[in-house]
Amino acid sequence: MGIKVDLEKCIGCSLCVRACSQSAITITDKKAVIDPAKCNLCAACVEACKKYQAITITKDSSAMLADISAYKNVAVFIEQHDGAVAGVSYEMLGEGRKLADQLGEKLIAVLLGSGMQTTAGDLVKYGADRVVYYNSAKLANFQDDSYGQIVSEFVDKEKPSIVLAGATATGRSFIPKVAARVWGGLTADCTKLEVDVEKRLLLGTRPAFGGNLMATIICPHHRPQMATVRHKVMKQAVRDDSRTGEVTVIDVPDSALTIRTTIANIVKEASSTINITEADIIVSGGRGMQDPKNMQLLFDLASVLGGAVGASRAAVDAGWIPYSHQVGQTGKTVCPKLYVACGISGSVQHMAGMQSADYIIAVNKDPGADIFQIANLGIVGDALQILPALTRAFKEQLGK
Repeated sequence: MGIKVDLEKCIGCSLCVRACSQSAITITDKKAVIDPAKCNLCAACVEACKKYQAITITKDSSAMLADISAYKNVAVFIEQHDGAVAGVSYEMLGEGRKLADQLGEKLIAVLLGSGMQTTAGDLVKYGADRVVYYNSAKLANFQDDSYGQIVSEFVDKEKPSIVLAGATATGRSFIPKVAARVWGGLTADCTKLEVDVEKRLLLGTRPAFGGNLMATIICPHHRPQMATVRHKVMKQAVRDDSRTGEVTVIDVPDSALTIRTTIANIVKEASSTINITEADIIVSGGRGMQDPKNMQLLFDLASVLGGAVGASRAAVDAGWIPYSHQVGQTGKTVCPKLYVACGISGSVQHMAGMQSADYIIAVNKDPGADIFQIANLGIVGDALQILPALTRAFKEQLGK
């Protein structure tokens, strides 16, 4: 694939220079000159030069099609922690099953861990046609080097057309490394997946420009087509004990792994409430909580409701609560049955992470706060006064 300027047709009008977002084009001696190191072949300059047709992009389509035709099936990376499969992986299995059925292909689950043969077999019950399980004591805990190496080798060997993973701390950490190694196209942080069955293209939709625009991205010229998907935006696969499939166990020798780091210790954060990504009820606080000691009011209400505590980025950046509680585009995406937003104005980034909640209650002193636009119930008032009242009322009603 390459780009070329026809010097006889080029008049040096600079339309291509203004169209290029990569600053890859300059005008020298009244002719356009393109820097191949900066050009990403987006074709914006070709469109700008439509009148003169001085710029063309050529493609060796036969070579691309021959390469792409070798890839088929849908693969899902199964994330695990302490031997337990992460909830987002069951969502990936459910979505992967749909895509595989539409394409008429198989769904392959890829699991890395230690002593998880039984778990590997259970993945068949959740929709996988085949499970490839890599077993090693050094794969028990996630590390970029080992996981990136093994999944890259899997892709090179099995050649799946589509690879899915959760957009978690784990997935975001090493999946881009895999994409770079296997020359695949990666769409990160997707909220929706579809396929063009005729062209066999994965359509990955994700928020762009701070959540103001939803962009659908395709990868027409490279395989595999890879995507990381936000947690809690898709339905989990339903277990079907009647399903049967193939389980391949690969024992990985320590000598086969290239690992540049060692895990000195794993310190788990102690919390009195449940993980926000798994919670059915979340009580969140923002800048309107005014002081770190007031965050306890959120924990009090969450405790009564049996829910988790969330927070806006402003509260986390202020050091009032750990990052693990942050909800939003730069935090965690949640989909609870009830979301109570206290002292949160409702930035686009925050609402992108919680607007899928079944029912939203907003508490804010500002009647014009953006959070009220998506709230099912709005309470205009001081959260520091309303939260204790809600806690008392819920405690009384639930006690009855």
